[in-house]
Amino acid sequence: MSYLLRRTGQAVFTVFAVVSLSFGIVRLLPGGPADYLRAQLIQQGGGLTQEQINQRIAAQTNIATDEPLYVQYVDYVWDVLHLDFGTSIWYNEPVTAVLGPALPWTVFLMASALFVQFVIGVSLGAFMAYREGSRFDTGATAVSLVSNSIPFYVIGLLFIAFLGYRFDLFPTGGRYASSVPVGPNLDFVLSVLYHGALPILSLVVASFGGWALTMRGNSIRVLGEDYLRVARLRGLPERRIALRYVGRNAILPMYTGLLISIGFMFGGSVILEQIFAYPGVGYYLIQAIGQRDYPVMMGAFMIIAVAVTIGVFVADLTYGYVDPRAKGGENSESY
Repeated sequence: MSYLLRRTGQAVFTVFAVVSLSFGIVRLLPGGPADYLRAQLIQQGGGLTQEQINQRIAAQTNIATDEPLYVQYVDYVWDVLHLDFGTSIWYNEPVTAVLGPALPWTVFLMASALFVQFVIGVSLGAFMAYREGSRFDTGATAVSLVSNSIPFYVIGLLFIAFLGYRFDLFPTGGRYASSVPVGPNLDFVLSVLYHGALPILSLVVASFGGWALTMRGNSIRVLGEDYLRVARLRGLPERRIALRYVGRNAILPMYTGLLISIGFMFGGSVILEQIFAYPGVGYYLIQAIGQRDYPVMMGAFMIIAVAVTIGVFVADLTYGYVDPRAKGGENSESY
């Protein structure tokens, strides 16, 4: 219980530190968003008084610059904890109204890509280990190394150039076709999968090799264990040995990496969604950077930071249940 409380406290502190850092960026750094907004409002003219300018800044950044610093900080943290990230400068809407509808699309894109690449990588890596030294193993290892060496955005650009524009097989932007009625119907689902195919495929092609090589190494190590020789001498079916002994023990060390990848893939969505013009959190973050829309930028940064924190937190708490051998090490991290 003390371990759970300590890890929960660390996760909460991490999120709190991110919120505090975002306050520092918005309020304390010279030339930060508050100063930028003030200069922009003064430049626009309109006869705004100093009090009206402060009210505009407070409405868009959740920071009342005419209040004492500690009051600004408390108000900012309170608003962020209530998911009030301010008002977008460019869209003139609450940040939650801009990023909230985009978040499920990013989750769909990243979760689908991570699931597919993990399944392909684990299956291929296990098969490579069982065929160690064969032509298949040599060829698959080379393909995995190439896959793991090419950035996903390079593959994405190639897909857009050839599969999108040259052969016109897939759409080059958007989340679904505008002619399809939005809702729980088959046409909408197929359109969503069709538009998400290239972004998902880019991540899968660029990442399955890393999972395959990791699984191959883990499986080869497990295949050399004495208990497998004993299992074969006892006459256990090879299928049972492969799934229950080899596969399970080889995949356990990859569990933590899988959960942490969920969080870090939100960061990768920034480039991917921009390449494919896919309106998710990463897409709006790039747009906000170009338009100097600081409230949206801070909201997106916090979403990414919280996603990474949750991924690490869940991985650390659940690893002991997935691998009972790690339960004895509750005084330290499980990975």
